Amino acid sequence: MLLTLAGALVRRGTLPGMPIITSAIAGCLAGITVSFVLGRKVGLPTLRRRLHVHEETLNRANVWFCRFGRWLLAFGYFIPGVRHVTALAAGSTAMSYSTFAIYAYSGGILWSIVFVSLGYYAGEHWRQMVETARGHLLLMAVIAAAAGMVYAALQAISARRA
Repeated sequence: MLLTLAGALVRRGTLPGMPIITSAIAGCLAGITVSFVLGRKVGLPTLRRRLHVHEETLNRANVWFCRFGRWLLAFGYFIPGVRHVTALAAGSTAMSYSTFAIYAYSGGILWSIVFVSLGYYAGEHWRQMVETARGHLLLMAVIAAAAGMVYAALQAISARRA
């Protein structure tokens, strides 16, 4: 919501565009990098205990990460709650930093640009747009889950053939 508002303020001329995009991207990439490092240094089991996350929630996130890991890093930004766990999970696995960076940073850049642009193009109507998107959040999550299941099924079929 903050990035959408910033985009609307850029359109109005209240804020400068390039520093807003640069700041959004830098903040996003810094946050996900810290999460990756925490996952690498501390590990998910320790974080789970300290943050009081249910083991079932952690296991579910881990299953998702094992199936869609790299792509979840790139597109998980668009799924509320998922974006906060994927980098921790990636840091807890044997995934290299360079692989993490390619997928996570690409997704972070895309996410930042999409939401600032949405605010820019929505202009004064940004609040209505955010409320409309919230109303369709469940539908978007179902579509994303369905796409993920189709992808997993295709991967399983290709693995059997190989």
